[in-house]
Amino acid sequence: MEPSHKPANKLTLFLILGILSLIIGLFFSYTAFTSVSAVDGLAGMYIVLGLIPVVLLIIADRICVWKFGAKKVNKVQFYIAGILVLLFILNWIRLQAQ
Repeated sequence: MEPSHKPANKLTLFLILGILSLIIGLFFSYTAFTSVSAVDGLAGMYIVLGLIPVVLLIIADRICVWKFGAKKVNKVQFYIAGILVLLFILNWIRLQAQ
């Protein structure tokens, strides 16, 4: 059985979240840049600069998919996302207890 090289088989969690955050970030930065206020323009620049780590994460994701395969990379990414959600919930519980 030969591996399929369809783009849908190479999708990963971080790729989908990264592309969504790029689209949303570029939209909000564009709307902030076109605003009259200097504060909004500065916020737009911060949004664009905040997208640099997202691009680096997408590049690292693509390298890992190329090297290890999408199935293994997706499994690790779901573990990472699950741990982050668990930490978020534990932090919320800790803040409610204070």
